[in-house]
Amino acid sequence: MKVATHPGNFHADETFAVAVLGLAHGDLEVVRTRDPEVLAAADARVDVGGRDDPSAGDFDHHQKGGAGARPNGIRYASFGLVWRRYGAELAGSEEGARAIDERLVQGVDANDTGQEITDSLVGDIRPMSVSGVIAALNPAWDEDLAPEDEDARFQEAVALATRILEREIAGGEAFGRARALVEAAIARAEDPRVIELDSNMPWREIVVTSAPEALFVVYPKSDGWGAQAVPREVGAFGNRRDLPADWAGHSGAELAAITGVPDAIFAHPARFYVSAGSREGIVALLEQALN
Repeated sequence: MKVATHPGNFHADETFAVAVLGLAHGDLEVVRTRDPEVLAAADARVDVGGRDDPSAGDFDHHQKGGAGARPNGIRYASFGLVWRRYGAELAGSEEGARAIDERLVQGVDANDTGQEITDSLVGDIRPMSVSGVIAALNPAWDEDLAPEDEDARFQEAVALATRILEREIAGGEAFGRARALVEAAIARAEDPRVIELDSNMPWREIVVTSAPEALFVVYPKSDGWGAQAVPREVGAFGNRRDLPADWAGHSGAELAAITGVPDAIFAHPARFYVSAGSREGIVALLEQALN
């Protein structure tokens, strides 16, 4: 498959768009050009050409009026347009594609279309975004690279974007497998305040939204057992119930002396996590936390 995109500095939206096409179609021949004849001869045009028509292989958002927006107002850039066409196929379901769109694609699209979706809480400090990581692979202003070397930089960026997408897709599939296991654990819990899992897996969203009485989740670890407090909201730091204040930051013999649990290992200073060497130990700790 031959894919055309624009030359010059590359951005995350066309980089990820090309990565999606590679995952969907296999090896690509990528041409970076604005030559109308070369564009017309390509099987797909990404972020160039002025048209949005997936059936014709056109995925651009620079036409007058843009290429539309999602219901939440985030406008489509080329990444979003390509993901809208191939996302469900690659993620395995519409739900999986939507989750990746929310977690990854929309942020890239918003960055490219000039939409601010975050506010800094500390002056002008902003975290590095995936769009910033991709942009950093461009040549510096005073680097004099031959066209083939610039294209090599773009291919490097596409390889990185491809790996990120692969892990997002794999993570989405793993989340789907975890959902059924967590829901089963919620259903069999003798005390609805404590959900016991067979291993540590993605549980927060499912427990927060499906188990309103749950306060702690416990699971085996390589060095014993751990317990975590259930957040009040998905993505929030506040807990439905904190661990006891006098445990915070203590470990080993100190924590054992405070709790009376001989194999107590560690209690996080933020009071959301505690561990013990055995299931019996973690159960004893949670009995104290609950009472």
